[in-house]
Amino acid sequence: QVQLVESGGGLVQAGDSLGVSCAASGRTFSSYAMGWFRQAPGKEREFVAAISRSGDTTDYADSVKGRFTIFRDNAQNTVYLQMNNLKPGDTAVYYCAAKLTIFSTRYYVTDIDMDIWGKGTLVTVSS
Repeated sequence: QVQLVESGGGLVQAGDSLGVSCAASGRTFSSYAMGWFRQAPGKEREFVAAISRSGDTTDYADSVKGRFTIFRDNAQNTVYLQMNNLKPGDTAVYYCAAKLTIFSTRYYVTDIDMDIWGKGTLVTVSS
């Protein structure tokens, strides 16, 4: 089973870009589909982006489509989320999550599907 550690959060201004990453321990990272979720203060956790085991297929929440990019490096056991044109509404704790799956091109967009979670990294976007 992998363990996930997010990094790269911080305070930025609206319109800025920021990348967050999620490093996985263990040797089976490529067996997991990965996802990013976020939780803003006082709100429920929501889906942000997902990527398949192979990295060939991705999906995004409508609110971030065209601004965020998810990608992974299986050799480095890391999944990334590049966030461009950030808005104050993107302020949240960003969580990385993993889903063990036999399907190389499938991704998962609901938090109840995910098996393993990181502790999160805070992204704050000021106006």
